[in-house]
Order: sequence, then structure tokens, then C-alpha cells
Amino acid sequence: MTPPAGAQRAVLLLSCPDAPGIVHAVAEMLVRARCTIVQSQQFGDAINGTFFLRVEFAHADGTPLDFEALREEMRSVGERFEMNWSLADGRQRLRVVLMVSKFAHCLNDLLFRNSIGELALDVAAVVSNHPDLGRIADSFGVPFKHIPVTKDTKPQAEAALVDLVREEDVDLVVLARYMQILSDDLCKQLDGKAINIHHSMLPSFKGAKPYHQAHARGVKFIGATAHYVTADLDEGPIIEQELIRVDHSLGPDQLAARGREAESRALARAVRWHSENRIAVAGNRTVVFP
Repeated sequence: MTPPAGAQRAVLLLSCPDAPGIVHAVAEMLVRARCTIVQSQQFGDAINGTFFLRVEFAHADGTPLDFEALREEMRSVGERFEMNWSLADGRQRLRVVLMVSKFAHCLNDLLFRNSIGELALDVAAVVSNHPDLGRIADSFGVPFKHIPVTKDTKPQAEAALVDLVREEDVDLVVLARYMQILSDDLCKQLDGKAINIHHSMLPSFKGAKPYHQAHARGVKFIGATAHYVTADLDEGPIIEQELIRVDHSLGPDQLAARGREAESRALARAVRWHSENRIAVAGNRTVVFP
């Protein structure tokens, strides 16, 4: 039975060693809780022997869900199958901090998508190590916080960011072209709660002007990679990648413009999938249920 429009929905995301009876046990638990499944996606990784499941569900009559009772029911199922699982309210908006430096494209894209309802974000603040993009945050009515970073002040700057994340009860930090390397300690504190975007030509063309370097090599593809932040620079679990074919007729500035398009699209999808609890991390890989 399909629940009425506007009914409160929950999202269960889990992974565990593959075994018979997992889907049956979850479905049985939901039946006991008088819930009906709205959407279900699963994947069995034959190489690693791991099973992944995402289930979206609601009460058939549309009444509110009792998350405390649901979590209590899930604990016994989780223990039985050695699951890593999370249960989220599908209506809860994700509290985020967007971090930028001087490039505005990803910031503007995320704020615009959020303003028209394409994303369900509660943007606590835009944080930047430069004051330049405060005008964009202001235009969307979002608080802007300038936290300068130098070699000598980096520990204090990161401490200020951590304080902001805690005070604002932030769920996710998005590095929307934030051109500072985070310390190992900060990466550990933000484990699974920070997403970065960069061009997909790494490890080639590192450093300044990567699109000029790519042009000099005559590349035929450019793109962007959105991934979770880890202490291993630009090597965290990949969430999404965008690819664009290019040719000899495009100069370095045109390649950079195409690259900005790819970065904006890949980052927006990664943030949306994270906010909708569609991503399960498995070591240095992800399973994404788009």
C-alpha cells in the first residue's frame, strides 16, 4: 500500500557480510512496525562478500514514525547480521557549512540549487579564507564567516572551524573549491562528514593552472571528482565523477570553463546523494544508490 503524499518517510542504509535472510529480516521488522516500503535498492559485492541495502519506508496510513522504537527494533536485526546501519528521517534537512576560497562557481551552484528546492540543505554558514565571496552568501541570505589562514595561523583557523561545526550542529562540510589543505587531525574529526571537489586529471597536472598543463598535453577528456575527505590528499572514497570530451580547438581558458561546469555538477550530485543517505562507504570505495 502506497502511503499518502507528504507522509513522513525514513531511510535505512546498511552494509554487512552477505548472508541468506537479510532482506527478509528487514522486511519482517518493517511489517511489525506497520510500515510499507516505498523504495528499495540493494547490491551484493561478490568480490568482498558484502551486502548493501537502502530502504525508504513510511507508515501506510501516513502517521508519524517512532524513530526510537524503529532503532530499537533494528538493533536486534543489526546484531544478528553484524550490520553497519543508519536510520534517518527523510524530511530532515542537512546542516552544512560550505567552504570556499576565491572560485565562486561551486558555491553559487549549490546555493542556487538549494534556493529552488533541488537540494534540501540548511546552510549554517559559508566559510572562506578570503573575503571576496561574501557578496554571494549575502545574496542568498546565508551567513558568511571570513577565517584567514596563514602558515602561522592555520591551527587557530581550523580550531575556529571546528568550533563553528559544533556550535551550529553541522552534519556536513563541503569544500566547494576551498584551496587549503586540511590537517590530518581535522580530516579525522570530519571523517565521513566532509566532501571535496577537484579536477579529475589528478595525479597528472598537479599544482597551479592544471588546465593550462592539460592543454599543453593535448588531453581529450577533462572532468571532476567529488570524494570524501581523508588525510590522504585527494584520495578519499570517490562519490561521483563527471566527464567531458574536449578537443584541440579549445584553449586553456575554455578548458577551465568546461572544468567549472563539471565540478559544479559532480559536487551537487555528491552533496544531494549524501543528504539523502544514498552513500555507503566500503573501505576506500563507495556504493551509491542514486
